[in-house]
Amino acid sequence: MEDVLVLKDHKTVPDIVHEYEPTLKFGHIPLVIDNGSYQCRVGWSINDEPNMIFKNLIARPRKDRCKKDAEPPVTPPIQIGNDIINIEAVRFQLKTQFDKNVVTHFEVQEQVCDYIFSHLGIDNEGCVPHPIVMTEAFVTPNYSRQLMSELLFEAYGVPAVSYGVDSLFSMYKNDIGDSALIVNCGYHTIHIIPVIKGKVFAEYARRINLGGSEIICYLHKLLQLKYPVHVNAITMSRIEEILHEHSSIALDYQEEIRKWASPDYYEANVKRIQLPFVQSTSSSGLTAEQQKERKKEMARRLLEINARKREERLAEDEEQLNQLLAIQDLIEDGDTDEFNEAIKGFDIKSYEDLQRQISNLNMRIEKNKQRIAAAANAEEMPEPKPSGRFQPPSDPEAFQVWLNDTRAKYREVVQRREARRARRAAMVRRRTAAAAERMRVISHLAAAGDDFGTRDSDWDVYKSISREADSDSEADGERLVELEEALREYEPQQPSNQHHQLHLAIEPFRAPELMFQPSMMGNLEAGLAETMEYVFKHFSPEDQLLLANNVFLTGGCSQFPGLKERLERELLEMRPFQSTHKVILAKNPSLDAWYGARDFAGSNEFENWCITKEEYYEMGGEYLKEHHASNKYYKSPAPIVDNTLAPAGDANVVKEEIVVDC
Repeated sequence: MEDVLVLKDHKTVPDIVHEYEPTLKFGHIPLVIDNGSYQCRVGWSINDEPNMIFKNLIARPRKDRCKKDAEPPVTPPIQIGNDIINIEAVRFQLKTQFDKNVVTHFEVQEQVCDYIFSHLGIDNEGCVPHPIVMTEAFVTPNYSRQLMSELLFEAYGVPAVSYGVDSLFSMYKNDIGDSALIVNCGYHTIHIIPVIKGKVFAEYARRINLGGSEIICYLHKLLQLKYPVHVNAITMSRIEEILHEHSSIALDYQEEIRKWASPDYYEANVKRIQLPFVQSTSSSGLTAEQQKERKKEMARRLLEINARKREERLAEDEEQLNQLLAIQDLIEDGDTDEFNEAIKGFDIKSYEDLQRQISNLNMRIEKNKQRIAAAANAEEMPEPKPSGRFQPPSDPEAFQVWLNDTRAKYREVVQRREARRARRAAMVRRRTAAAAERMRVISHLAAAGDDFGTRDSDWDVYKSISREADSDSEADGERLVELEEALREYEPQQPSNQHHQLHLAIEPFRAPELMFQPSMMGNLEAGLAETMEYVFKHFSPEDQLLLANNVFLTGGCSQFPGLKERLERELLEMRPFQSTHKVILAKNPSLDAWYGARDFAGSNEFENWCITKEEYYEMGGEYLKEHHASNKYYKSPAPIVDNTLAPAGDANVVKEEIVVDC
């Protein structure tokens, strides 16, 4: 039996409100927030695991217009993170604080922070008395950091904040050394960051504006176009599940495509996903023979009804004909007055009109009699028995052999017709082997003289160059119809659940391939391998070797099976002959950024890397204390004062006073 995979349709579990213990309340324990564009991970620095992990989304469900303002709403006005139980129901009301991977919508960020602090149980009046470690995107704009600091210091009254880059936290957590080429595959972007001896070369780092969200949307479109009947059942949540559990990156994408072109390989490797469906309860429970007899009975009843209607119409027409013939007898007997009185009830205007109606009625009666006679003859004739040519055997094993043989014959006839059509199309086009051979034979015949056709062998030559010789034969057409009818009648029907299945073939490989070929979805940026090669070219051969021997993969999208092997193959192609390279995957690509930030918050020098509220007021909101996992701080230049609108004084201008006599 075929293995059919069932979608799990995971439901989120609402976050609990954690207890705000005295150890936390009075211990000045740092709070670690990995503010990712896909998931937010929050926890205390003394814990081994995050207290909360939720999608960084909020939803404002639409107000029910049928309810009055005084009635309490059934759902809360704002749903955040794991409180969104059915995300598909509010898909079009979802909002995020991110534009790509940079926080820009701080009204949403404030709602998320309220959710975090309330579910951690922090109940201090008017402030959050804990230092915070907050992750941010690589080379975050000063404006975004300024608004984040303003939110934390002025809205929540936190005592200190330290910012760090998530991928750098992950790198130091995995303890792979101080030199690496970080490949951070995120939800919206891919960052390639070179780090040599602890120094981050931001000027040579590159960002690809593509990530998990684009891959999900691409796979969503592929499957909706492939299965337009199931558009509503193919939701974004189910696409995420398919991508997380069944997708991988091909080692050689073109070779993978060629494999799937084989029907045998397709049948052996296709993944069948069962969509939810409701089993029809209107099944009659009749066997195939009983259903066939029932159809025959219904056809017989229909014939009887039609025959009865024909007889009724025939009786009406004969009665009307007798009345018209009686009127005709009146005019022949010379009773003109009675004739004029009688034709008033039949809408007859003259004698000629009467003759025409009599003639039409005679013709109609004759046709009805012929139809009744033909129907009676058809009932008396015995039912034709099916020819034994396609009559299946009764034995189940022999029936299966017969069915397989019939399918093979059908495929053979179809392939023969397709081959003839392909040859006919090739002969029409120029510069094809078939057209060249045809022209060569024609030119040879032209040089042979006018005696072509006198020999029997000339007929074979004519058939080889004639396009009509490749036309579909009538015998093949009739054979194809017979085979189709036999298969349609005797091939077992598919169960109804098979009509609600997705067949995943090349799609689980095609969607993640966007990381290496963004042009597949119309993105003009370079792929991951090309961008890595571009970054390598900015360094000396010695530094290139340091980076190539420590390519570090982190981020949620780095968990695709096959990504590590694909990058090793790409490095083998781009690096010099016999040079070494190594690709390292983070131990936990999704959580290592939080683990690294937690270790950073628990270090002895943590307080020296924090911005206090006093430093925030003194240095401004964009200020950042640099450390081994932070962005570089570049102070924003002072605004340029535009004095061009002010009138400039000129010593050479002669001022005149205008005296006005009053």
